[in-house]
Amino acid sequence: MSGRLEGKRAIVTGASRGIGAAIARAYAKEGATVIISSRKQEGLDAVAAKINAEYPNSIVPMACHIGHRDQIKAFVQQVEAEHGRPHILVNNAATNPYFGPMFGIEESAWDKTFDVNVKGYFEMTRQVAQRWLDNDEAGSVVNIASVVGLRGAPFQGIYAMTKAAIISMTQTLSLELGQAKIRVNAVAPGLVDTHFASTIVNNPDMAKMFTDKSALKRHAQPEEITGITVFLGSEEASYVTGQTIAVDGGYTTT
Repeated sequence: MSGRLEGKRAIVTGASRGIGAAIARAYAKEGATVIISSRKQEGLDAVAAKINAEYPNSIVPMACHIGHRDQIKAFVQQVEAEHGRPHILVNNAATNPYFGPMFGIEESAWDKTFDVNVKGYFEMTRQVAQRWLDNDEAGSVVNIASVVGLRGAPFQGIYAMTKAAIISMTQTLSLELGQAKIRVNAVAPGLVDTHFASTIVNNPDMAKMFTDKSALKRHAQPEEITGITVFLGSEEASYVTGQTIAVDGGYTTT
């Protein structure tokens, strides 16, 4: 532990497993108090118990479905009332209910994907950042996007559209909020060994489509995504905003 986030409060969404849980642990290791959220309290409680056993009193589990705007507002209000305003927001929660050709998607799956992946990110950012604006406070937003938002993504086209939207949102908000000392950046992971990506990771032919195009010829583990998120949340990145940083083993070099 080097204390790079000592005294900081952070919200990490989608933190009941995978990349979100790994980010929460990395932030706790660096001294932050981390409020973790996802749809179900039970999964959050398990993650909190595990990380708190290693870094006591660092994790606060609090359920919130970011696909529901009213829940987001109530969640941020509760965080502020019980723990104080956060200094860092990591938007990580996402969904991908449809895997297949773009023309085959049903409207309900389309709506769910955009409600969570775009509207959810935006509303969570608005609720947190507006409090920074109202109190003349600096802050850092880290949006977890994806390399599929930067490249064509057969069978993941709708999900990829939402991630491209997040990259665009990151750039525009960085311009709109920069003078208020609020930084907004994005991280674009490549293929990561998570439950979320298991359809691809556990299919050798599909996984090979990704790994063959990457310089490192492999997929990542969730912990390999966390270092850049610590950096972007810390004062080390005080002059970094509006950027989308690919953590993809070199996938986007081709």
